[in-house]
Amino acid sequence: MTTPDDRKYSEEHEWALVEGSVITVGITRYATDSLGDIVFVELPENGTEVTQFDKFGEIESVKAVSDLFTPVGGKIVEVNSGVIDMPEKVNEDPYTVGWLVKIEVSDQSQLDKLMDATAYDNLTAE
Repeated sequence: MTTPDDRKYSEEHEWALVEGSVITVGITRYATDSLGDIVFVELPENGTEVTQFDKFGEIESVKAVSDLFTPVGGKIVEVNSGVIDMPEKVNEDPYTVGWLVKIEVSDQSQLDKLMDATAYDNLTAE
């Protein structure tokens, strides 16, 4: 799967899809491939304030437990309960059904600190 070029990426392997003032956040295919089969996802509640690049949850696979870091700061306005109930959705398609949270971004300029798809591909090139 190619890295979608309609979003921004963090060094911690999260993606951010801009939809007006709301940013949908998930983890990349590179991250899911590295983690293996995902068995548990812990996410914050709606209304939680988050700061750019701070931990906002955890994801557990058969291999490891990893922290999730928010690519932007703001307020959580939606949580994907589907991935809490069925964590394997993150493995199936991390860019659509496997999204994690939606954040009402506090400052759009935070997106300038993230990478485009080409830069992210260069970061993860093996």
